[in-house]
Amino acid sequence: MGLPKRKISKSRRDKRRANWKLDMPGLVECPQCHELKLPHRVCKSCGYYKNRTVLEVGE
Repeated sequence: MGLPKRKISKSRRDKRRANWKLDMPGLVECPQCHELKLPHRVCKSCGYYKNRTVLEVGE
């Protein structure tokens, strides 16, 4: 079984782990109420999806 020939330094190890992070989700504008929403999902503020009322949102 292969073994490392030298110890990996902490800085080299941490540089490799530095790219594992969360990204901001891509948001789009709702065509009805112009609020930001996740794509391909019902708008939480107005209840529309693909130019139809899907949810009744109480105001």
